[in-house]
Amino acid sequence: MTAHTVATYRVLTRLPLERAVSAVAGEQSTGTFVSVRGETDELRARHGAVVRSITEIPPPVSEPLPGATGDGPLRAALVEIAFPLENTGPSLTNLLPVVAGNLYELRELAGLKLVDLELPAAFCDAYLPAGFAVEGTRRLVGRPEGVLIGTIVKPNVGLRPSDYVDLVRELGLAGADFIKDDEVNGDCPPAPLAQRIRAVVSALDEVERRTGRRPMYAFNISDEPDRMLRNHDMVVAAGGTCVMVNVNVVGLPAVAMLRRHARVPIHAHVTGTGALFRHPAIGIEHVAYQKLARLAGVDQLHCGGFHSKFYVTDDDVAATVAAMREPLLGGFPCLPVLSSAQWAGTAPVTLERAGTTDLLVLAGGGVLGHPDGPAAGIASIRQAWAASAAGVPLDEVDEPELRAALKRFGGVVRK
Repeated sequence: MTAHTVATYRVLTRLPLERAVSAVAGEQSTGTFVSVRGETDELRARHGAVVRSITEIPPPVSEPLPGATGDGPLRAALVEIAFPLENTGPSLTNLLPVVAGNLYELRELAGLKLVDLELPAAFCDAYLPAGFAVEGTRRLVGRPEGVLIGTIVKPNVGLRPSDYVDLVRELGLAGADFIKDDEVNGDCPPAPLAQRIRAVVSALDEVERRTGRRPMYAFNISDEPDRMLRNHDMVVAAGGTCVMVNVNVVGLPAVAMLRRHARVPIHAHVTGTGALFRHPAIGIEHVAYQKLARLAGVDQLHCGGFHSKFYVTDDDVAATVAAMREPLLGGFPCLPVLSSAQWAGTAPVTLERAGTTDLLVLAGGGVLGHPDGPAAGIASIRQAWAASAAGVPLDEVDEPELRAALKRFGGVVRK
């Protein structure tokens, strides 16, 4: 039996559902808007996409995307379409234009969302899984159990290399497991990457000498592919233990290339995914996206945060974390990263909804904005997670750092 990639879509249309779905299957495999010479029955049988199922559902929106044809009522369906592996081979570069390419522009559609992907086993042999993921990250930071607590260097931009030394030293001595560059701060002034690496590593060295533990720092190496590999090598040569990439900026195939080269964990930031996730009528959903990122070999992947400052539902975050805990093609592990307005008060809902402590929780303002300073911010989050694991309400915990956090950030977050 021929192997297929099975894509699940949420389709919206003002045309008969079968007609709209047939347009997707044809456009993304052997067809176009008119029959052409060479499109034989034999070729279609071998290379044509197959519609496996159409299940009508209530439309998630009331307005179609611009340019949609038809004057009928807006209808929606969950649709499974099987694309022959022979059309793409086990290649992300070839697969993405098929399952998430020109189909979004089809006038037959009033909306389209890629919901999930079922990948053939051949992809397992073509791509390297993460080299570190959960266990490797824990080993490098010296925390074998419990949630991993980290933060982001703030202000995002404008700091000088000497500022990084002071802040990273303070955070490391306070017990941070993980510190990272912001996604908007790559190899750019006023702290060029080479200078930033030297400054940060000097601070990490001092923290390790004084505490016996070395926090993981994720340097943002996002760049053109050749420069990205060079940036990785600078980090490793200096003694760094993690690199960060903006996945949607450099592209999944470039991330896979970095994975083949990498000697340290790859921290995957997903800046730009709001354009894919936010509107229910277009883009890619979280569960499908995390499969693609894991296939590219990332070790740590941002998946939103509960009660986030950005638009993402708690249900989406919970579904993404649950999906990331499931094997992909028998493997491809990855550490879920929660961020965006996380602080001590979000610990109870995070533990309840995520159902695991195999998480990296990043709190920027929740650490750096604590009224008693970053060390108290980190302490407050650890106190909150310890209390949540013990089933103790946070407002009953008699710890000054946690009490100050609850007062500063507005009390315990409820479901």
